[in-house]
Amino acid sequence: MKTLALFRHAKSDWTDARARDFDRPLNERGQRGALAMGGYIRDSGHRFDRMIASPAVRVAETIETASKAWGRTFAVEWDRRIYLASSATLMDLLRDLEGDPKAVLMVGHNPGLEDLIFDLVPDDGSSPLRDVVEQKFPTATFAVMELAIDSWADIDDRCARLVELKRPRDLDPALGPELPA
Repeated sequence: MKTLALFRHAKSDWTDARARDFDRPLNERGQRGALAMGGYIRDSGHRFDRMIASPAVRVAETIETASKAWGRTFAVEWDRRIYLASSATLMDLLRDLEGDPKAVLMVGHNPGLEDLIFDLVPDDGSSPLRDVVEQKFPTATFAVMELAIDSWADIDDRCARLVELKRPRDLDPALGPELPA
């Protein structure tokens, strides 16, 4: 059995139209969301053997801010392949993990993270949280899957069960989507 946690970067800033997508920082709501989710992850008791992440600025800032709430820093393996990756690319990256860690935290982007959940978790009612992901996998969302595999090399479609899903708005409604006036 393996554990894969996914953490989508927090809300980014779109005010500078000249900034490359890769270089967009977090906005103020994103900072608050990353801090809240960092506290939640700390309090949930999850432990990870490895953290792999996209090197995009908004991901790095999400990890940095969440780490303040965790009360510690983590060794992050930055992997450019995660930036805007498809589910297939993310699965290939996981298959190639060295050392065969038991629990991995991947920090990255949509639609890749969401699509990875759809590919790994069967749509058969065994993971009711999958339906929530179908509605939306917003920024700063944290999801945990248990994979029925002995080695990361064995990862394949429909091998997981989604056992936990937490969105920032579940912790603080002010961190949810902005409502129309």
